[in-house]
Amino acid sequence: MASFEAHCEQCVKEMGEAIPEVHLCLDAFFGQAPCGTMHKHLRYHLEGIAEVRRKWGDKAAIAAEIHIRLDLEGEGYAIQCTDTTRQYSL
Repeated sequence: MASFEAHCEQCVKEMGEAIPEVHLCLDAFFGQAPCGTMHKHLRYHLEGIAEVRRKWGDKAAIAAEIHIRLDLEGEGYAIQCTDTTRQYSL
């Protein structure tokens, strides 16, 4: 799992701003009982991205996609683009 700083830096690199509240939201359960490091099932999905979009808008949803991709690629998953209008789509 990438650090908070790495998530913010990747968002700045890809979209020009960090949107830290998104990263805090997605990782809010990390390290918390009973999840520990197994927190991804709670928000790392399309419904989680939709929740972020409702709270903070479209740019925040893109930041959520970047966050999720960065973590999953770091664990060895290959994220493939399925939407030709966007660089990444989960």
